[in-house]
Amino acid sequence: MTDLLSAKPCCTPPRAAPPLTKGEIAVDPAAARVLKDAAAPVPGGRGLLGTHDAQIADDGESPLRTTRISPFRMGRNSVTNAEFADFVAATDYITEAERFGWSFVFWAQVPRSVGPTQGIVGTEWWRRVDRANWRDINGPDTMDAAWHPDHPVVQVSWNDAQAYAKWAGGRLPTEAEWEHAARGGLRDVRFPWGNAEPNETDHTPCNIWQGRFPETNTAADGYLTTAPAGSFSANGYGLFNMVGNVWEWTADPFRIASLKKQVKERLAGMKGYKLSKGGSFLCHASYCYRYRIAARSGTSPDSATPHQGFRVIWPQER
Repeated sequence: MTDLLSAKPCCTPPRAAPPLTKGEIAVDPAAARVLKDAAAPVPGGRGLLGTHDAQIADDGESPLRTTRISPFRMGRNSVTNAEFADFVAATDYITEAERFGWSFVFWAQVPRSVGPTQGIVGTEWWRRVDRANWRDINGPDTMDAAWHPDHPVVQVSWNDAQAYAKWAGGRLPTEAEWEHAARGGLRDVRFPWGNAEPNETDHTPCNIWQGRFPETNTAADGYLTTAPAGSFSANGYGLFNMVGNVWEWTADPFRIASLKKQVKERLAGMKGYKLSKGGSFLCHASYCYRYRIAARSGTSPDSATPHQGFRVIWPQER
């Protein structure tokens, strides 16, 4: 499995366009207080990063190491459409997808009214759709965000996530903080609930792809695309959907310590990429077995997709 998966791209290609500049975002003390108070406390101490049981070795999942973690508070779920709408209303913020005028949409969700779309060589299921953004996730007049206020906000870039986090008085988590939170007090386990693998019959603890990717999703877990951000069972720290549903941006760059030529060549084309964790509803064991705590993916910071979200953390007073 390792060699096969390591050769496959997981997420979204870059826009191949220059970054866009935005105005400064200030902290909103009132919003910051409300959001922080609602967040889950995550205890500090010795945290684990990585795993002894790497499934995609060329992604840098191993080795397992320990790191010191200060206590913090983390959003119980990824930021929702409703929460992001509050931010936009307060700041008049315009996301990168809106500024570019287009974004990537998974082929099965492209509305027929859009007509022919341009695909990406090697990952043809990603289609360029004009006027796709966080409000109209799959293209013009789809109004996904308005219809699903409790679902994770998507079609947000790393830069958009950074802006929201600053407004909320917090920041994006590091990889070490994210993994520590995702484990919920467990040790070197694959998933937030332990090591029991999700399947397509009687164990569907998270929102991932079921069926044959990318042709058929049976939605055995109840969802073809995103689920409400608070779906499924919380982990030991009261955090929902730490794997599956949507990828989550972290504060860290995407780096892999490897001497392999093939890894170095892959990283050469990913300069400036940011690290995402957790996998999404588009992940399947046959293609993107990255809905695991130690799994990692790199994405261009200006890219936005219908399966990329984020959550915020705040410092916890000792």
